[in-house]
Amino acid sequence: MRIAVPKESAPRELRVALVPESCKKLVQAGYEVAIEREAGLAAGFPDGAYQDAGAVIESDLRGLLQSAGLVLRVNAPQIDRPDEISAMRQGTILLGSLMPLRNLAVVRSLAAARITAFSTDAIPRTTRAQSMDTLSSMANIAGYKGALMAALELPKYFPMLMTAAGMVRPARVFVIGAAVAGLQAIATARRLGATVSATDVRPEVKEQIESVGGKYVGIELEESAAAGGGYAKELSEEDRRRQRELLAEQCAQADAVITTALIGGVFAPKLIGADIVKSMKPGSVIVDLAADGGGNCELSRPGETVRVGGVTIVAPLNLAATMPSDASLLFSRNLNAFVQAFTVDKAFRLDPDDDIQQGALITHDGAVTHARTREALQKESA
Repeated sequence: MRIAVPKESAPRELRVALVPESCKKLVQAGYEVAIEREAGLAAGFPDGAYQDAGAVIESDLRGLLQSAGLVLRVNAPQIDRPDEISAMRQGTILLGSLMPLRNLAVVRSLAAARITAFSTDAIPRTTRAQSMDTLSSMANIAGYKGALMAALELPKYFPMLMTAAGMVRPARVFVIGAAVAGLQAIATARRLGATVSATDVRPEVKEQIESVGGKYVGIELEESAAAGGGYAKELSEEDRRRQRELLAEQCAQADAVITTALIGGVFAPKLIGADIVKSMKPGSVIVDLAADGGGNCELSRPGETVRVGGVTIVAPLNLAATMPSDASLLFSRNLNAFVQAFTVDKAFRLDPDDDIQQGALITHDGAVTHARTREALQKESA
């Protein structure tokens, strides 16, 4: 079976879906691997490294995609680049982080082209699937970079310092959301010397927050906000009111606020209103790591840094791509684990009874098979 790896075309994207390390493993497993010319160059992986790993380099994107049985990508194909879908043959298997609920038009086109598409961000969060979870790998990077961005924007030190001029008190950092990105943000801010508190609508993460050096703050919920698989669901109206009071209190005390909250791992609830921003200390910083999902702060402008009063609001997009070398390495290992798990006789085998494939399958044989995506498409058409 032939695997094709095209160069990513999404804006601000520097990652590549397959690095030479994983390429070599797939070649050893019996696959033929073809890489689009300079697909990995921006991430620090030149064509020669792929050739040394046993891959072939091709310049013609359409020919590359037409020849493949399995296509590996970081992002969903770009809808304004029709060749990225139309060049693939019917029945071709596409694997990448497609974010189907954010890319409904792409999903519709993949189904129409009869592509079998798997989205790694829909992989169930089970022990068996951990090594395939690109969402967690990339969120880890986002949390790390988010804490660094907060430290760079804040007009004061993160750590407590004893100097000849006297003591400088540590910065107070408040993290909203304690999934993978939030926990890494807590850990990184603590390593930088800040005093860190954090909240999450899932009270069961209290021990995880404390294990990385943060102090848990939260409310007693009237009903559970856990949606399963490490995700959160929307709160009731009363719980939202009480949570808002908590957030207002904590943000007013913080020097830096890092937000990471997503509903179902996809869309960002608006947690920080203009009134909360107005109550924050002059010179304080908000780093909105949920900007890809619309942002947790209602004043965030995804992809921009804005200043409102005395508060700096940073809303970076695709933060993992700012560390393309390690991000590509981890992403590639996740894809390799997925492919190898279902490799039989030197080819990828579809298994409709497997729970991982069932969870990650978005389109197949002309139909949208992913329930949440199908519902979203139906609502869009209504």
